[in-house]
Parts: sequence; C-alpha cells; structure tokens
Amino acid sequence: MKNHIWPVYILLGLIATSCSTQSKDATETVDSVRTIPVTELKPLTVELQRKYAGDIRAVKNVQIYARVKGYLEEVYVDEGKEVRKGQVLFRINNEEYESHLAKAKANLQSAIAEAKGAELELKRVRLLVEKNVISKTEVEVAEAKLAAVNAKIEEARSEQSNAALHLAQTQIRAPFDGIVDKIPYKTGSLINEGTLLTTLSDTKNIYTYFNVSENEYLEYVKSRGTQDDNQSALVELQLADGSTFRHKGVIETMEGAFDEGTGSIAFRAKFSNSEKLLKHGSTGLIRLTNKVDNAILVPQKSAFEIQDKNFVYVLSKDNTVKTRSFTVTSRLGDFYVVKDGLKQGETIVYEGLQGLKEGSTIKPKTITNDFQSTKPSVAVNAR
Repeated sequence: MKNHIWPVYILLGLIATSCSTQSKDATETVDSVRTIPVTELKPLTVELQRKYAGDIRAVKNVQIYARVKGYLEEVYVDEGKEVRKGQVLFRINNEEYESHLAKAKANLQSAIAEAKGAELELKRVRLLVEKNVISKTEVEVAEAKLAAVNAKIEEARSEQSNAALHLAQTQIRAPFDGIVDKIPYKTGSLINEGTLLTTLSDTKNIYTYFNVSENEYLEYVKSRGTQDDNQSALVELQLADGSTFRHKGVIETMEGAFDEGTGSIAFRAKFSNSEKLLKHGSTGLIRLTNKVDNAILVPQKSAFEIQDKNFVYVLSKDNTVKTRSFTVTSRLGDFYVVKDGLKQGETIVYEGLQGLKEGSTIKPKTITNDFQSTKPSVAVNAR
C-alpha cells in the first residue's frame, strides 16, 4: 500500500512546483515593463539665431592715384587722419605744368591774332572783287585761310585746357569725407602717372557682407512674411573680441543669384558707425534672428542615429513603441527643429532609450521637456 502512495506525493509535488514557476514568470513579466518618461510634441514659436562670418567694408572706399608725373613735393595729411571733401592731400611739383600752361596760352593768343589778320584780309579781298580788280576765286582762298586759322584757335584752346587740367592735377584732393589709409610714398619721391598714393575710406556707415545657404535664405524670406519688415531685417554684429556692436544693422539687399560653387547667396547689412569703431577690412560675426511659428522641437537625447538618419520612438495607444525617422531643418542648442516625419500631438520617448526595441511595451510617464517649460518664444543659437 505504501508503495502506491509515494508516486502520488511525487506527482502532487511536481504540479505545485510547476504552478509556482508559472506564477513567478508572470510576476517577472509584469515587473519587466519599464517606466519610461515620454513627452508630447507641441508646436512652439521660436526665434532661430544664426551666426555668419561677416566681411566689413566701408560704404565708400577708393584708391587715390596720381594723374600726372613728377616729384612729390608736399604731403599734407598723415595716415589714419580724417579729411574733408576737397581737402588737398598731396602736391606734385608743378613748375613743368605751369610752363606748359603758359606756352598754351601764348599759342592761343597767337592764333587769335592771326585770325584777326585773316579776317581783315578777307574784307580787303571782297572789296577788290566788288571793284572787279581781282577774281572771285581770291575770296575763296581768303575764306579758307580764315577757317584754318579759326581751327588753330580751337586747337590752342584745347591745349590750354589740357595744360590747365594737368596743372590742377598736381594737387590731389579728397573726393569725399573719409579716413586716409597708408601713404607709401614720402616727400621727394618720383611719382609716375597711375601711382597709388593712398586709399580713402568713408566709415560713417559700413556694409557687412555674409553668405547664407539656400535653406536659410528660404527660412529668412518666409519669416519676413510673418513679421514687420523692418524688425525682421535687423541683425547684430559680434566683434572680434566677442563683444556686441552697439548699433544694430539692417539687411538692405542680397545678390540676385546663388553661387554655383558654394550654393550660398550674399546678403548685405548696413550699420551706423558714428563712433568710427569699425574699420574697412575688419571682420565679425553676423547674428541673424528669424521667428518661426508652429515649430516642432525634439530633444537631442530623445533621438538616435542609424546610417546618418535621425530616429525617435513614437508611443502607440497600446503603450508599445515604434521607431520613426524624421528630418531636421536646424539644430537649436540641445534640440532639433523638425522638418518632416513627426507632427504635433504625437508622443515620443523622452529619455531612457537603452534597451528599447521596436514593439517594446513600456509604462509611460508624461513629462514636459525643458524647452516647452521655459516660454513660448525663445531665442537660441542655430548650429
């Protein structure tokens, strides 16, 4: 009888062990569902602030050349000094040109005197023709001589004007108010026609040129459609020492075509420079701010990359996650600005991506991400 009881005890023990194991597995399955933070994608109004290398140029910047040859007799200005329009900067020795002018004046007076003689001769010939003393052909000869002398007068006048111009060009004057640049030649130097004497810059206002990519150009143009024109065109200038220039600039114009090599287009901003702080040829960083409405931002820690593509885990209604790719228009600090692939109202995994797989079930914990908890409109640097 005892031999039959032992198998029954063994069978009951196996059944109890099996039930205990199944209960433990079920508990472990429930416990293995991780609580993971998730966040809802909400549209925001953000200000995208981009930086561009700026090339600073004076509104007026001209090279001043000698127009005549001679010895540099006087230098009336110093390098880096301000000058006024019409002020004499240099004087080239003018003795030779004064002599040429005097000779031209004498030639003109001689031609005028010769013309008077030719006129008197013409009158005399006409009188003799009327009395039939000489033939009419003599009148034609006298008229031709007078015409030749009149032509000589015009030539002499032209030579006098040319000599006077050359004499005037021995004095080199400032074409506008500005600042004198380097002066390579000193008093006594032999100057040839076409020699560069200095450069003059008008820096009361300055232009800053910077190149913008096609995507950023479209972003700028679209943003201006939702803003006041003057406000949307304002830019700031960061100087070489990191400080911000006190005056804001206005974008005045842009080139008419994109550069085929770089795919960018040049913008020009104008800044007031009343303190004369900025110089022609200096550099800086342009900060251009564009307001973007209904922007969708994804925290960088919520995304991962596979073969240069960005992905996030999107939460489904049954609390499972699915991978979704999306494209980026900009990077703003620790956030991506979404171009497409995601839309407002969707919920994504905020952090804790390690170990997640397509179809994993999670226990979502809704949080507000850092950007949404600040304020609706925030200025951040785009990279």
